[in-house]
Amino acid sequence: MRHTFAVLVENHPGVLARVASLFSRRGFNIESLAVGITDDPRISRMTIVVDGDDRTLEQVSKQLNKLINVIKVSDLDAQSVHRELALVKVHAQEKERASILQIVDIFRAKIVDVGRNTLIIEITGDEQKVNALLGLLREYGIKEVVRTGTIAISRGNKMVKSEKGEETNGEAVLRWGRGSEAPGR
Repeated sequence: MRHTFAVLVENHPGVLARVASLFSRRGFNIESLAVGITDDPRISRMTIVVDGDDRTLEQVSKQLNKLINVIKVSDLDAQSVHRELALVKVHAQEKERASILQIVDIFRAKIVDVGRNTLIIEITGDEQKVNALLGLLREYGIKEVVRTGTIAISRGNKMVKSEKGEETNGEAVLRWGRGSEAPGR
């Protein structure tokens, strides 16, 4: 079974390496990993897609929560929006461009670069949509593909956020996932 975890971590060098190392040591395979800074520059958000049974996924969550730099771990369920971004460089001779443009239009993708014999196409959508576009473009000759991996966000009012504490000297104190201030602070 595939699960998507949203993991809030301190935005410090080496945190990604510690998370990846945890997966490696435990023999868990990461299918997809996307990392970016949040609206708070002290916090980054990792979106990690893992495949495994319920026991494995529970272990992943517990092990992540034990890491010092991890603030919060959330298992994103089916009530989440999952998307991926892909850039596809496709071989495109003059006579093929019109049919490629039709395919791009059907998938609500867009052309972001035009070369003498190539087009670069940008597509955003779920994994199946990206795979379907790639399947149709293969007949023209895909030269290169770059994919972000899955990113996800909960629907509705549910949010993956660190808890804000009281203000101290005009600064909000971050409350880390386990109800106390960040270790070592």
